[in-house]
Amino acid sequence: QVQLVESGGGLVQAGGSLRLSCAASGSVFSIRAMGWYRQAPGKQRVLVGDITSGGVTKYSDSVKGRFTISGDNAKNTVYLQMNNLQPEDTADYYCNALALETSVMYAYWGQGTQVTVSS
Repeated sequence: QVQLVESGGGLVQAGGSLRLSCAASGSVFSIRAMGWYRQAPGKQRVLVGDITSGGVTKYSDSVKGRFTISGDNAKNTVYLQMNNLQPEDTADYYCNALALETSVMYAYWGQGTQVTVSS
């Protein structure tokens, strides 16, 4: 199993920046990809972006050019650098890990961290 703990959320003014962290523990060797999702009030959880174990990243169109996902394998941590934040980025942000265990892919989630962007 994999455990995920997010940190780094908070309140920021429009145009500001935040960096979220997601620390993985447990069966980290089984992780094949990690991603960030967000869920705004009254809306569905959607993918922000993800990174594979090989370092390949992809992003949703809404954050492309503003957000960057990176990983530190030594710390088993993935980061989401968010620049030029806008009020529409306000949401709870969740870390996700896809882990291959005994030929089955499992999805694990962190507890979420809140990001609020004021105009």
